[in-house]
Amino acid sequence: MEIVVSNPKILGGTPCFAGTRVPASALFDHPQRGYTINQFLSQFPTVQREQVEALLQRAKDRLAGDAQQVA
Repeated sequence: MEIVVSNPKILGGTPCFAGTRVPASALFDHPQRGYTINQFLSQFPTVQREQVEALLQRAKDRLAGDAQQVA
């Protein structure tokens, strides 16, 4: 399953959830505003829960990989 795609013809190439015009960054903006994942999905019904979960897992894995261990 595709999670995020970038197409210069859709929102100027802004990374969006695949099959939608919803910027992936919107997922990370919502918690800052006090919204839950369920509220995000209600606001953007074209985004699938599986896409949200996969993007969050990818971000978590990336963070773990980028983190430096402190001795």
